[in-house]
Amino acid sequence: MHPVRKQRLYLVLFVVLFSSAAIGLVLYGMRGNINLFFPPADVIAGKAPVGQSIRVGGMVVDGSVVRSDDSLEVRFELTDYTASVPVSYTGIMPDLFDEGQGAVASGKLNEQGLLVATEVLAKHDENYMPPEVAEALEQSGYDHKGVQQQ
Repeated sequence: MHPVRKQRLYLVLFVVLFSSAAIGLVLYGMRGNINLFFPPADVIAGKAPVGQSIRVGGMVVDGSVVRSDDSLEVRFELTDYTASVPVSYTGIMPDLFDEGQGAVASGKLNEQGLLVATEVLAKHDENYMPPEVAEALEQSGYDHKGVQQQ
């Protein structure tokens, strides 16, 4: 093989190996930051992994918000109008969090089916709906107000 061709081959092999290693390291580093979204119906059906970080979104069930008297713990349920998932969150709730409003909770599902949330996001105005929540509600056949679609 000609020396120039051999040098080019080594250069190409080096670039491919270096790029593969860099991509592998990036993916390895990001594995802990990947949160899959599940609608409440999928969580209740057992499709969500237990003990891994997930996001669950839907509407906060009216009458389900229970605030602890001696801590910042808040318990509530998220629904897509076909199923409801109980959520426990300890921390300061977003100002716009309220019953009947859209919310997305990030956390880990335990064996009892309770989502122990580390973050709760509330929709920021009456016209906005997070895309994942809108899609989950659409699949359940309901709109964001709980009215069944035709």
